[in-house]
Amino acid sequence: MAERVVLAYSGGLDTSVGIGWLKDATGKEVVALAIDVGQSGEDMDVIRQRALDCGAVESIVVDAKDEFASDYVVPALKANALYQKRYPLVSALSRPLIAKYLASTAKELGANSVAHGCTGKGNDQVRFEAAVAALAPELTSLAPVRDFALTRDKAIEYAALHNLPIAQSKKSPYSIDQNVYGRAVETGFLEDPWNAPIEDLYTYTQDPAVTREPTEVVISFDQGVPVAIDGVAVTPLQAIEMMNLLAGNQGVGRIDIVEDRLVGIKSREVYEAPAGIALIAAHEELENMTVERDLARYKRTVESKWAELVYDGLWFSGLKRALDVFIDETQKHVTGDIRLKMHAGTAVVTGRKSAQSLYDFNLATYDTGDTFDQSMAKGFIELWSLPSKISARRDLAGK
Repeated sequence: MAERVVLAYSGGLDTSVGIGWLKDATGKEVVALAIDVGQSGEDMDVIRQRALDCGAVESIVVDAKDEFASDYVVPALKANALYQKRYPLVSALSRPLIAKYLASTAKELGANSVAHGCTGKGNDQVRFEAAVAALAPELTSLAPVRDFALTRDKAIEYAALHNLPIAQSKKSPYSIDQNVYGRAVETGFLEDPWNAPIEDLYTYTQDPAVTREPTEVVISFDQGVPVAIDGVAVTPLQAIEMMNLLAGNQGVGRIDIVEDRLVGIKSREVYEAPAGIALIAAHEELENMTVERDLARYKRTVESKWAELVYDGLWFSGLKRALDVFIDETQKHVTGDIRLKMHAGTAVVTGRKSAQSLYDFNLATYDTGDTFDQSMAKGFIELWSLPSKISARRDLAGK
């Protein structure tokens, strides 16, 4: 039996041409593996057949939308994960899932290598290969675009020469990656960071400048997981899909950022993540109600590190696993309802309630009858400021 390589197949130009390119360069049979993580607008049956038409000996399609939502997006929501405080890891979250299936499929088929369509400039090459190395260190990772100098021009020429069923015959102005959690757009005129995004870039969100009535929604969480929208029970996938629609219609979730890539360069990126931005806003506010102060403060430092690890392709690292345990511990009481008002590109919390709330009205109120003993504050302040007072005396005496 001939040696095989399992290719992470998207159905686009680079991975379609990569099937023949890999076979020619390595002599191995190519198995195409397409993972459905909710990339709308793509017929997975068409993609499966396209891989066969492009020369794959086998074409496998896996519906992983629910798994992606439950096992990858939900942990990100619990972590309020925003890389550089703004990017909700849209693409980064899908890569370890795809890599997991690459590794398991290679093992099942007896393949000794896997492949992907990433360039040598981006983060995804690291994410795929670091994940595969963590899951199946015996496998070799190949990247036709990077390793065999498969440029866009060469890919188009190869597709024409071999009559491959690829609709794309000239360079697209943008590079686009999408899944159910969001959409990433780069290259083209966006490479000049002075150029403003144009409305044609967006598909997950409506123009926030258009006048429309606000949308109000109540999101219910159970231990940090969204479980109902306006009282209707939902799965994590359904919560994301519904919030994409509701928040996206209000223009929520548009992100324009100059991003620090893992490979050492800065890159201008435009993202759409309506569900991510809205759900994180709601989840953070519920944590404000239910998580004690010191734990919440420390969690914010963990959230930043968690986002960096995932962005840097270390989903399966020991540190990431350990942080997951900590984050799950913080979510034990993050249960309750958040009312969210979405309008003109913003998602603002307007109400919150929880049976696990640490908010005590009788302590917080300034009205007569409050239970907070203000007389204790004077002594508290004296003790709290005592180290500062003592050190100030020393410093003044030394002048």
